Amino acid sequence: MDGIVIVDKPAGWTSQDVTAKLRGVFQTRRIGHGGTLDPMATGVLPVFVGRATRGVEFFEHADKTYEAVLRLGVTTDTEDITGTILEEKPVTVSEKEILSVLEQFQGEIQQIPPMYSAIKVNGKKLYDLARQGKEVERQSRTITIHALDFLGRTEDSVRLRVHCSKGTYIRTLCKDIGEALGCGGCMAELRRTSAGAYTLEQAIPLEHLISCDNPGQFLQGVDTLFSQHPAVTLTEKQSLRTRNGNAFSVAIADGTYRAYDQAGEFLMLAKVENGVMSTIKSFFQV
Repeated sequence: MDGIVIVDKPAGWTSQDVTAKLRGVFQTRRIGHGGTLDPMATGVLPVFVGRATRGVEFFEHADKTYEAVLRLGVTTDTEDITGTILEEKPVTVSEKEILSVLEQFQGEIQQIPPMYSAIKVNGKKLYDLARQGKEVERQSRTITIHALDFLGRTEDSVRLRVHCSKGTYIRTLCKDIGEALGCGGCMAELRRTSAGAYTLEQAIPLEHLISCDNPGQFLQGVDTLFSQHPAVTLTEKQSLRTRNGNAFSVAIADGTYRAYDQAGEFLMLAKVENGVMSTIKSFFQV
């Protein structure tokens, strides 16, 4: 089986746990996921099955949207509520102060990745060093917060919606907002509501995938990954040249296209330059 299944990841599972389980469900070792979710997080996790794994590289830069709960007044070593509490402070901030601080975290900002992350420094994963009680210097990275919406608050918690670029750590964003408010903070809940073009409305609960008789029914074509690009149907000769890895002339505008054969099979993500179509990545069955 080949395709992309949008999983609604439950809390307590790592992204690798999900892919390991789905190897048995789909009876293939060729499985990969499109963007790690923390174990405590839930929500949209695109999983690429079979030949669709060839598309994972194109998903790496996809934007994500999250709904998160920021717990004010609590700072932890993991930057989320599961960690060891390092400091607690009273919470006296007003909604007006919160809204003012949120404005500072929109657009391009700098973020220092957390120690509890899979980023490698000198060949060692940060979370392995953190578990040994070590902390190393990390370089800040430029990320983009496209939107940061205030969804409400209780006495000590703030609910946020975050639309962000690849590489954004919501845990760190919560910690940094807490610091800017002067009371500290950590992430208490996290749910990913979209990843690229895929949303919660398309997501299938993991337990349902595991227990259902026909999990293949939930696989979407890998071409859905490129839905922003126009589709073109090739002639038989053009399709044959595509399958042989050859370029050919076309009478269409320069750009990126989804190319299909006469039977509707998705053949490739293609580019057209100066009237010549060539392969960016092939997806046809061999």
